[in-house]
Amino acid sequence: MPLEKLREMIGGPAPVPAFNVIQVEHAEAIAAAAEETGAPVVLQISQNAVRYHGSLRPIGAAALSVAAAAATPIAVHLDHATSEELVREAVELGFGSVMFDASALPHDENVARTAQVVRWCHEAGVGVEAELGEIGGKDGVHAPGARTDPDDAAAYVEATAVDFLAVAVGSSHAMLSRDAQLDFELIASLHEAVPVPLVLHGSSGVADENLAAAVRAGMWKINIATQLNKHFTASVRTALDDDPALVDPRRYLGAGREAVSAEVARLIRVLKG
Repeated sequence: MPLEKLREMIGGPAPVPAFNVIQVEHAEAIAAAAEETGAPVVLQISQNAVRYHGSLRPIGAAALSVAAAAATPIAVHLDHATSEELVREAVELGFGSVMFDASALPHDENVARTAQVVRWCHEAGVGVEAELGEIGGKDGVHAPGARTDPDDAAAYVEATAVDFLAVAVGSSHAMLSRDAQLDFELIASLHEAVPVPLVLHGSSGVADENLAAAVRAGMWKINIATQLNKHFTASVRTALDDDPALVDPRRYLGAGREAVSAEVARLIRVLKG
């Protein structure tokens, strides 16, 4: 199936889950779950994952290949890029959307740099996600209690022309527990005030029922990473513990891939309600 773009998924009957890819097994697992459920999904690669691989091209090309081979619409997205150079590389490689994260910068600089990235990306037909209101837990620089003001968010979207906006509503990145307390009234206010789809980061720390409630309140793109890594790692540990002589990585990585696929399929059904 031809590659989908995130902007082309807008207006569908369900929210769009976006799952982070660290290695090719993640991409394969997510695509398999998307085909099982018939749901469109996003494969997203973070700047941290790029750093792990040494460059974007190896893992980016793998994700694009997996997405293109899938029978279900799949978009490939760059997540949390703070570098304009990395954004350009993703666009040149064929990514349909990017997140340019200037949220750690002073507000005026955030607006100016994001608007510049948006202009260039739009010329290339690529959508842009940005972030306003620091979301907890990202590299220790974001305050977990941060909240995005609806009026500020609307003004930011107007000034930058971004296509999607990640907002701070109570979630935190890299949570191992699922007890984040979302502000549903704020989500509804943001949904009313902001003319572009809202993005929930740190969704791994949100319980199933609250993920569904966030979607009902107005969230559209739901980012999930740590939850998949928990399942992948637990399955690999079990496979190695069960067989101390196991040395073939296909067997324990395959177990991790199956665990991720099952969890992705489950989460898709949770979000679809």
